[in-house]
Amino acid sequence: MREYSQELVSALQAQREEVDQNGTRVIVKVNPEETRAGYLDPYELKLMMKWFEDSSRQTAAASAEPLSPEEQLQHVRDSMGFPNRNLNTVEIYTGYERIQLGDNEVGLWRYYPRKSMRKANKPCLIYIHGGGWIGGTVFAVENPCRLIAELADAVVFNIDYSLAPERKFPHGFNDCFNAVQYIYEHAEAYGIDRNRIVVGGDSAGGNLSAAVAVKDRDLATRMVAGQVLIYPCVTFVNGVNGYQWELSQFDMSDEQRAMIDPMLGIGRPTEADPEVKKAWENYLPSEVDVRNPYVSPLLASKEGLAPTLCVGAEYDGLRIQSEVYGRQLAEAGVPVRTIRYKGCTHAFIDRLGFVPQAEDLCIEIANMLKAL
Repeated sequence: MREYSQELVSALQAQREEVDQNGTRVIVKVNPEETRAGYLDPYELKLMMKWFEDSSRQTAAASAEPLSPEEQLQHVRDSMGFPNRNLNTVEIYTGYERIQLGDNEVGLWRYYPRKSMRKANKPCLIYIHGGGWIGGTVFAVENPCRLIAELADAVVFNIDYSLAPERKFPHGFNDCFNAVQYIYEHAEAYGIDRNRIVVGGDSAGGNLSAAVAVKDRDLATRMVAGQVLIYPCVTFVNGVNGYQWELSQFDMSDEQRAMIDPMLGIGRPTEADPEVKKAWENYLPSEVDVRNPYVSPLLASKEGLAPTLCVGAEYDGLRIQSEVYGRQLAEAGVPVRTIRYKGCTHAFIDRLGFVPQAEDLCIEIANMLKAL
């Protein structure tokens, strides 16, 4: 089932020492099979080499006919996600409902162990998938959600929120906040403890999770007991509030530089990468919205936010944002645990069963839920 040994997960779990990384206290998790600086994790490298081969074949076979904007968008959406593995060892039940929340109908998937389905007051994770606000799918993260449900004996929700550009900000954000509120108000029906609700997500989902936590603090609704921010985008603006993106902050070996550098595109400043500007143009109605704290939580006050697990991948252009955000949370007195997975790239949680770090991260999230 796994493409790696269970011993590697145990080795990652054993790594608890914090080190100073540009002023941020970070736990750097290292795969013992590749400890050299500047190198990709060997399991990530294996997948990346296969991806390059498949991509080359698809490019060679592709039609020269130009795609319409709608076809381009669908192509991007179809390319997202990874066919990960189900690592559950117990039966996990799945529930699904569609509910009207504000202006939109929102899909709510939930996963919970059959063995404790009648148990009350379970911890809860509300997961928000990534996909650049324009794509992604609940199905790409089902296996991580199910594994966390088993490991934490919890109920894990998976929100099918509105996507841009068809529904731009604040639609997706409102869907997520309203879903948290709905789950909080119906906690008893779902068998969860409303005082142990964690909101979390990856990439754009990390952005939405952080924004939900900020609004929860602003409104003093106190629904969010914790937040899990997995390589989150927390700002669209470079050079603000202590955040400065620089390529020199990524240690790349000469041997792998040509392979690693393109992986850092997400997070590059807009002047360095037009695709970054295109991302916010798809998501936001106006450029002025980039400074809205519910779009760029880095610009919000951090005081009084929920305890946080902040996760980054070494070769992810968003890693700098996640670590700056972690530092600012700590400076504001927010309990925060910041992790950097050495040698990993963006969206590695999607590769559950293929890279040991994805399983280790599921354990970290489950441990946070159990500790509430």
